[in-house]
Amino acid sequence: MNKLLAMLVASVFASSAFAAAHTGAPASTDTKSSTTATATTDTKADAKADKKAAKAEAKAEKKQAKADTKAKKAQADAQETKAKAAAEAKADKADAKADKVAK
Repeated sequence: MNKLLAMLVASVFASSAFAAAHTGAPASTDTKSSTTATATTDTKADAKADKKAAKAEAKAEKKQAKADTKAKKAQADAQETKAKAAAEAKADKADAKADKVAK
């Protein structure tokens, strides 16, 4: 891509030099507009690439946040289940102790 752009710029310089040689016009007129157009195109391409990268990054952050939320919910559910199981085990133990005392 860089070589292609370099050839384009070189051809613009060469054509403006030949055109200026027989008319006496300054060579910088055509070159300035061409390089400005090339710079504008490059700037637009860079802006588009930056916008695309920012969009992809935002999407990845959103996906990561969703995964974190899901993991926290799963962890909370596991803790709740563990607490219920511990309470049930404690109740069973108390029942077993009460049955033993009753006999």
